Amino acid sequence: MAFLEIENLSKSFGGLLAVNSLDLAVTKGEVLGVIGPNGSGKTTLFNLISGLLKPDKGRIALEDKEIAGTSPYRICESGIARTFQIVKPFKEMSVLKNVMVGRAYGSRPLKHMGRIRAESQELLRFTGLAGKQDVIAEKLNLIDRKRLELTRALATQPKLLLLDEVMAGLNSAEIEEAMNLVRQISKSGVTIILVEHVMKAVLNLSDRVFVLHLGNRIAEGPPEEVMNDEKVVKVYLGE
Repeated sequence: MAFLEIENLSKSFGGLLAVNSLDLAVTKGEVLGVIGPNGSGKTTLFNLISGLLKPDKGRIALEDKEIAGTSPYRICESGIARTFQIVKPFKEMSVLKNVMVGRAYGSRPLKHMGRIRAESQELLRFTGLAGKQDVIAEKLNLIDRKRLELTRALATQPKLLLLDEVMAGLNSAEIEEAMNLVRQISKSGVTIILVEHVMKAVLNLSDRVFVLHLGNRIAEGPPEEVMNDEKVVKVYLGE
């Protein structure tokens, strides 16, 4: 039994088939890289897994429990958290309070405010934001907004973490920091699906790479093998 199992998953928007009869199995503890050109269906796939969209057909199961079409908060309670390509903090709240909201819900919610605060502060230390816990979220720079997005997702105590382009817009040093953080999260036992255009990160972090093009899987396998696949090269570079 796969940790996450997707079978025959499809989603259309009008006449556009964004995800086409997709099959995907993810092993517990794996880091799966998902790549593809813009418009290939990557974010739609995340939206289907996290419950923001309902599939037209197909099955999504986490630990053999069907979740396709379930509301996002129920999916979060089941142990799936995600970040967004365009970060979505509570802009007028402090960094700490943003994370406390996440810790109050999710798969193992807390009700005691003291414990919520303490565990949220510990997560901020883990992600490098401890010194900015009282800063209002909208005042953060890009990398810190991305760190906050990730910290809040971690606060929900996920079994599966969906990372949507967490390294977009970062410089080389910031990418290295982000990669190290993802490695630490993986080592803690969290299964990760990583949608990313930064190929250095995909190659160095992924156990396996899954390639989408026009909603279809065109390649899957070890990172080096996939990056040298003729179909993948053509999709990215043209004929």
